[in-house]
Amino acid sequence: YICANNKYVQMKQIIQDLKSGKTILEEVPVPNVKTGCVLIKTTRTLVSLGTERMLVEFGKANLIDKARQQPDKVKQVLDKLKTDGILPTLEAVFNKLGQPLPLGYCNVGRVIAVGKGVTEFVVGDRVASNGNHAEFVCVPKNLVAKIPDNVSDEEAAFTVIGSIGLEGIRLFKPELGETVVVTGLGLIGLVVSQLLVANGCRVIGIDFDEEKVKMAKAKGVLAVNPGNGVNPVKFVEEITNGIGADGVIITASAKTDEVMHQACEMCRKRGRIILVGVVGLNLRRDDFYKKELTFQVSCSYGAGRYDEDYENKGHDYPLPYVRWTEKRNFETILQAISSGGLDVKSLITEEVELDDYMDIYGDMRKRGSIASIIKYSEDSVVERVVAIEGNGFKPGNGKIGIIGAGNFTSSTAV
Repeated sequence: YICANNKYVQMKQIIQDLKSGKTILEEVPVPNVKTGCVLIKTTRTLVSLGTERMLVEFGKANLIDKARQQPDKVKQVLDKLKTDGILPTLEAVFNKLGQPLPLGYCNVGRVIAVGKGVTEFVVGDRVASNGNHAEFVCVPKNLVAKIPDNVSDEEAAFTVIGSIGLEGIRLFKPELGETVVVTGLGLIGLVVSQLLVANGCRVIGIDFDEEKVKMAKAKGVLAVNPGNGVNPVKFVEEITNGIGADGVIITASAKTDEVMHQACEMCRKRGRIILVGVVGLNLRRDDFYKKELTFQVSCSYGAGRYDEDYENKGHDYPLPYVRWTEKRNFETILQAISSGGLDVKSLITEEVELDDYMDIYGDMRKRGSIASIIKYSEDSVVERVVAIEGNGFKPGNGKIGIIGAGNFTSSTAV
């Protein structure tokens, strides 16, 4: 079905055009299955309103605002100016902005092809992966997990986003009876709160959205809205009889450094702070010094993230030495949903068809949105094809096709 009779199957995929700022549903070729990977026909994907909103808003920003949002990239550009000059640097920057950015990383579907070297999956398996918002995705086996029979596709779409929160909890190492503050009750914050409650912790949640606060309370969280005149630090002190929380897990997205300062004030002596979200990090030494606090940033889904050997070459870490990898975190979230320890159905606020994707991306800041699900057609394999015309010989100037035209190639092969 990938290539037959000079016809190539096409699929739809959501991409972000960084140059124009538009979020586009584009027609692209279906990927071939690669060695060590599985090809998945998508049934559902989950939109990460936090991460994807940042990418969409970054794409819509002008060049000056883009530079302000990524000062580290500006430094790279300045360094390149010193070594390569103005024109090559400008060409590289605009080439980068011209490259489409695939959106999404919470995918559910069925395996339709298995690559060489893959033994743990067979055609027909229902799986969750970190694939994009596309009708077909090719994903390395270590980023794919089988879905239990009693977990629906909609619920399984929370696997990857749940693993992001779970990794923060793994780093925190909560103990039964501890008091933990979760700052930011968005999608990840609500998942983290539930998992901490299931772990026997007393959880205090903080968010400025009253609907999210109510949702957290319904799940056993002592949630407060600072916008209602509640001082979060004093609230934590009252709950803990002046001791302070054992730690804070930050799942919020904010530019201010005040979130970190507030987290330090909430903690008891020798408390710990884990950052899962994105906040300002101009840290105050005195905040950490006087209480001997520990601070750690959580890296995405877990051990193996950004490791080429693990993610793309399929080399797993031995379980006795690295207990919780990305894939094993995926499986843990699916088990928690299957057993009822994690309720994600109540977090779904909207479900839309793929063609109606702008119902979500048109306004990613609308109030009340927690989790948005995209549904995919069941008959998308043979409907959209592009015919290749005959290759009859025509005299003329020769042409060269280049596969893999990245920044260097596109700036030099002119």
